[in-house]
Amino acid sequence: MTSIRRRTLTLIIGLMLAGLGVISAFNLHDSNHEIAEVYDAQLAQNARLLQGVMRMPMASKEHAELYQAFNMTLSEAVPRVDGHPYESKIAFQVWNRRGEILVHTASAPSFTAPPSNTGFSDVVDLNNRHWRAFILEDKHNDLRIWVGEREDVRSDLVDRIMLHTLWPNIVGSLILAAMVWLAIGWGLKPLADMAATLRARHSGSLEPLQLTPLPSELEPMQAALNRMLAQIQEVLGRERRFIADAAHEMRTPLAVLRVHAQNLLEAGTEQERRESLEFLIAGVDRTSRLVNQLLTMARMEPQSGMRTPQYIDLAATVRESLVQLTPWLLSKGLELIFDVSDEVNLVRVDVPAINIALNNLVTNAANFSPPHGLITVRLVKKEDHYELSVEDEGPGIDEAEHDRLFERFYSRKNDQGVGLGLTIVQAIAARLGGQIRLENRSSGGLRATLEIWRF
Repeated sequence: MTSIRRRTLTLIIGLMLAGLGVISAFNLHDSNHEIAEVYDAQLAQNARLLQGVMRMPMASKEHAELYQAFNMTLSEAVPRVDGHPYESKIAFQVWNRRGEILVHTASAPSFTAPPSNTGFSDVVDLNNRHWRAFILEDKHNDLRIWVGEREDVRSDLVDRIMLHTLWPNIVGSLILAAMVWLAIGWGLKPLADMAATLRARHSGSLEPLQLTPLPSELEPMQAALNRMLAQIQEVLGRERRFIADAAHEMRTPLAVLRVHAQNLLEAGTEQERRESLEFLIAGVDRTSRLVNQLLTMARMEPQSGMRTPQYIDLAATVRESLVQLTPWLLSKGLELIFDVSDEVNLVRVDVPAINIALNNLVTNAANFSPPHGLITVRLVKKEDHYELSVEDEGPGIDEAEHDRLFERFYSRKNDQGVGLGLTIVQAIAARLGGQIRLENRSSGGLRATLEIWRF
């Protein structure tokens, strides 16, 4: 992607040049018009001055001498020596009523007859040259005064004036573009400094950025980067805790498995080998449950990628999950009852989370239920949430150890447990916006209730 600096410069300089072009076009048009007006005014003024000279009161003989002296003076003009280079490009002619030329410059064009129209006009002489002319008719003295200027000379003058007008704009635009380049570079310097600071940091550095002074526009970026760094630290911390917990908890089961395997090798009788093999299988089963619970715990961590909740039939979901658990409960000699209220309907919730939570609660209830015990699962609709509860007929819990039941790897009088079931359910309850409650039943046993809030 193009850099911000280049994009900004391209936009600003492009708009500036476009605006300059439009303004210059208007200026050229207006200047051309105004210059033409000034030159036309000069033509008319020259014609009036020539009229004043021609009106001087004198005798006919004196008039003839004046006309002769006037023509001689105009013909002797040497513009490159004592005049202006464009002097010979401006012409004068004066006719009397009979069409005779009384006064004319050497550069005056030739006409077959005096022009009949008065005022300003564009004419072409016999040499096919274009003139801008002003014709003044003096009826009192029967004179027709013609003052003209060649169009090519006028155009050359206008072009020169326009060129002198445009050059400052062009040079000024280049200087302004350079100043804009430097100004944008100065304005983006804090962003470049931030990028340089980030590049200079160690790849494993997750400390928050503390760039000062910092423009207000970059403060949200720094805050967002610091939030991202904090989230990365949290994720890495969870991973380290998970690895540490897994390593700690796997050490003992693996040591026990090694002991059972060694006893199996050293068994002297068939009975000892069978007992050692049974202990080994039980240890493998416990280790498998520990691994599964650890993986489940990792999935339940915040921001660990749980699927987006969808609207589901909560009663049907719970019923299907219990169907999967029923054969295992029957093999343990336990009875299962599912009681659901009629008001339960669609709810926006994550199906795997419900299945995992229910599986852990039912497993805990089964582990502490007496032989031929009854496990009751209830799903009840409340005013703004649902309650999924699992009841057993076991010994219940001591109030003193209530809080410890949610600690990781705390197993309450259960050699087959790994101490993660209720911790996982608590994490799921937090994801569902509710909580998990444990309470002893008055008739004996424990009731575990999971709140499922409706969204």
